Amino acid sequence: MSDQAKGAVIIGASAGALEALTVILPSLPSSYPFPIFVIVHLPPKKRSVLAEIFGRKCQLRSIEAEDKEPVEAGVIYFAPPDYHLLLEGRGQISLSNEEEVLFSRPSIDVAFESAADAWGDKLTAIVLTGANNDGAQGLAAVARAGGKAIVQEPSGAYAQAMPEAAIRACPQAQIMTLPDISTFLQNKSQ
Repeated sequence: MSDQAKGAVIIGASAGALEALTVILPSLPSSYPFPIFVIVHLPPKKRSVLAEIFGRKCQLRSIEAEDKEPVEAGVIYFAPPDYHLLLEGRGQISLSNEEEVLFSRPSIDVAFESAADAWGDKLTAIVLTGANNDGAQGLAAVARAGGKAIVQEPSGAYAQAMPEAAIRACPQAQIMTLPDISTFLQNKSQ
């Protein structure tokens, strides 16, 4: 079984994403056994510096995803601005410039649904802070596929709308603080 087949983590965030991700991603060890896909709402015409920022902060390699790129364990893939990130099975990333979903491209819902199809019960999906409903339906799709659904505790989020929508759409999701999410992911690597 390839590293990719063992599982994956996908994270969606919007307003307040940088601060939330800074609690979670740098805490992961260099031996982390899963790929991590991060979908953040970004302005479409600006270059993203998220991969560079987290490349300096994290023990894991942090890159902006490219079309047809093979998926590797222990790499953090950031969705690029103005593209949906999809997974072609467990082995390859696909980028799409199809219509925005909930005024967003990249869309968290699109990425989560694609990842749920690829990884099923081997997927952990996390919805963090954000100011719209993106990610709620995708998180529900992950739970239906048998994956682990986690939502940031809304009261601790910079913007509560996205975690609250995710909890409504996926009531079985575990609600955790950012430090608890970090600990959960660290323990998942052992």
